[in-house]
Amino acid sequence: MRNLLIFALLLSLAFMGCGASKGYVAEQIAASEAKTGAEIASVSDKTDTNAAELARLQSLAAQIEEKADLAINKAKGFENYQIIWQGVINFDFDSYLITAEAEQFLTEAGEKMEEYPGSIIEMAGHTDRTGPAKYNHLLGQQRADAAKRFLTSRFGISLYRMFTVSFGEDKPIAMPDEQNASSTNRRVALTIWGEL
Repeated sequence: MRNLLIFALLLSLAFMGCGASKGYVAEQIAASEAKTGAEIASVSDKTDTNAAELARLQSLAAQIEEKADLAINKAKGFENYQIIWQGVINFDFDSYLITAEAEQFLTEAGEKMEEYPGSIIEMAGHTDRTGPAKYNHLLGQQRADAAKRFLTSRFGISLYRMFTVSFGEDKPIAMPDEQNASSTNRRVALTIWGEL
């Protein structure tokens, strides 16, 4: 639009006899056309780039939708699951080694999972409040992973049936003023879900 106004103005000046030569007007028109051509080419390039990006995003959205549908299909049936077994194993201070007492509970858990082949287990690692929170989060995860390794090596429980999480020091079951609070909080809480 601006270019048309310039063109009209120049054309008016030429007709009004303001002393503009035909050569000068032709130069201005040529410069204006070159600038307009460059702007059109730039917009065209941006349009092509945007179209390619839009196609890439549409492809990505289709892939995500396909994966979401797959996840929903795999999750079907779990809405009927109930807690079929719960237990807690404890750990020594600053340790994630499975104790003999913990082995007994894990053996019970493994047998329950064999009894219910479609069952899944959640293993939540916890610590006491000793030490930095970041370290305690890591230690809680190491404790949950140790329980997971035990069930895999002893019972051959598939990894996709076991879920681990660490709460570190964030979810104590015993308060600091209670007797043996620290040893009570150094634990992995085990929950088996299945269809009864």
